[in-house]
Amino acid sequence: MMTNNPSLDLVEFVETQILPQYAQFDKAHNMEHVTRVIRSSLDLARRTGADLDMAYAIAAYHDLGLTGPRAIHHITSGKILMADARLKRWFSPEQLKLMKEAVEDHRASASRAPRSIYGKIVAEADRDIDPELVIRRTIQFGLSNYPQLDKEGHWHRFMKHMDEKYSVNGYLRLWIQGSENERKLNELRSLIVNPSKMREVFDRIFSEEA
Repeated sequence: MMTNNPSLDLVEFVETQILPQYAQFDKAHNMEHVTRVIRSSLDLARRTGADLDMAYAIAAYHDLGLTGPRAIHHITSGKILMADARLKRWFSPEQLKLMKEAVEDHRASASRAPRSIYGKIVAEADRDIDPELVIRRTIQFGLSNYPQLDKEGHWHRFMKHMDEKYSVNGYLRLWIQGSENERKLNELRSLIVNPSKMREVFDRIFSEEA
C-alpha cells in the first residue's frame, strides 16, 4: 500500500549510515543543508506523484561527492550512489540508474535540463532560494574556502557569485513551475540590482559569521 512517507527501514539506514557523512563538509553543505533538501524533495515528490523512496535517497546522496573536487561533486555523488550495493535492498537496477542520473543532474550550473522528474525534484530542492539563507551560505562558503580575503575581498567575491548565479542573466534555472523558489528568486534579484541594500544585509550576516 502506498504511504505518504518513505519506507521506515530506508529512513533508518540513511539516517545512521549516510547523513552523518555530511558533518565533514562546510557549513553550506552540512547536515542542516541535506536535511532541508530531503524535506523539500519529499514535498515536491508528493506534489508530482514521484516515488518517495527514490526522491528521499537521491536527496540523501546528492552531495556525498564533496569528499572530492567540488567541480565534479555531482558526478562523484552519482558514482557513490551507484556503487552502494546496500541500496539494492530497496531499488531495482533501473531505479538506481535513474537515481544516479538525478544526482548527476542536480547541479545548478548544469547546462541542460535534468533528464527525469527525479533530477528536477532534487535540483529544485537544492535551490532553497530564501534570500537570507542564500546570502548566509555564500558568505559561509567564502569564509571557509577563501580565508586569505579581507572583508572587501569577500564582498567582491560574494557579489560576483550573486551576479553569475542568481541574477536575471545568471546560470541558475528552476525546473518546476509555480514553486516557492520562483517567488524567492525574484526577491533575491531585487537585492542584486540594489547593491547598497545588499551591502546592508551582507554586513549584518558577515559580522555574525566572521
